[in-house]
Amino acid sequence: MSVFAQLVGQQRVVDTLRRAASDPAAMTHAWLFTGPPGSGRSVAARTFAAALQCERAPAAPEAVGCGECQPCRLVMGGSHPDVRIVDTDQTFIKVDEARELVLEAQARPSLGRWRVVIVEDADRLNDFSANTLLKSLEEPTARTVWMLCAPSLEDVLVTIRSRCRHVRLGTPPTAAVADLLIERDGIDPSMAHYAARAGQSHIGIAKRLAIDEHARARRREITSIPVTLTSLGDALRSAQDLVDEAGEGAKATSADHAEEQRQELLTQLGADPSARTQPPSVRAHLRRLDDRLKAEAKRQQHDSIDAALTDLASVYRDALLVSTGASVDLVNASEPEQIATLARSFTAEQLLGALETIGEARQRLIANGAPLLVLEAMMIGLLLPRG
Repeated sequence: MSVFAQLVGQQRVVDTLRRAASDPAAMTHAWLFTGPPGSGRSVAARTFAAALQCERAPAAPEAVGCGECQPCRLVMGGSHPDVRIVDTDQTFIKVDEARELVLEAQARPSLGRWRVVIVEDADRLNDFSANTLLKSLEEPTARTVWMLCAPSLEDVLVTIRSRCRHVRLGTPPTAAVADLLIERDGIDPSMAHYAARAGQSHIGIAKRLAIDEHARARRREITSIPVTLTSLGDALRSAQDLVDEAGEGAKATSADHAEEQRQELLTQLGADPSARTQPPSVRAHLRRLDDRLKAEAKRQQHDSIDAALTDLASVYRDALLVSTGASVDLVNASEPEQIATLARSFTAEQLLGALETIGEARQRLIANGAPLLVLEAMMIGLLLPRG
């Protein structure tokens, strides 16, 4: 099966990438993939990298990105030696990491036709790390391709995006996501359609909702918040619950990962992992590792809270649609009574104000606001809606 089959509802993008992989005249050295969460921008970059390395390109343009040859399998499996994928859990991509990427980009391909560098979170490049990449983007080596991914053009510095060819992905249709879950993952059709709707066409979230009862239960708790906010105590308690749940999730995810990283580092340094104390030089490396892991845990907590706010906003969005009589599919169609209650309890202006309150909270979190304070202010704002 072609690697491009993983790009759901993005035929225009597939045509562009297939043509570039098979026609040198349509190829360029730097690409910027943008699209909302779940649109598949990182998947698009990986499939394009596989197509560039495919054994059938450019001899058989119609079969490029076959998904069957060894290069295609290596790229999609994340193990091709000429394809570097940068997927950071930290808040920013640091200058040191950007410098390493520039050095790697200067090397000739060792196995394939191209040296490919994929930066999955180009919006996490700060001014310093972005400027480090700039020279390589301006004057790339002949067989190097940069692929940057970000939610939108505005999330990337002008100096970076002006040197890239822009490929925009849209949100895939809910039906297409459901079909993918049914055909690829063997999900029951009714569950697949529920998950695709509740996940708002985000393929990764939809799959998790389809296979994980805890994820579905947690989402129900979040989407019930609007009808349970009746007092200041409810608002403060809901904010604390969101922070606690996100923190516990990040802690559970990072605990095993941290120990694995520590053991791997000690082995690389030739130190004894079982020793009670380590030499000063080793301790310095361990401190840097601890700092990095703390940054990763913070980012995981932020992402978890942001996902919860997306679910929360979907309830107010649905209530606003019902209130105004719009004939649009509801995200939370499985909770009609809850949506109807909310639509009766607030005016359209108040529901719109609630959406603005949630949006402001997300922006404050991006600006590194204290999660608990931000969420408490948001919940109080939802308790006393504008309008």
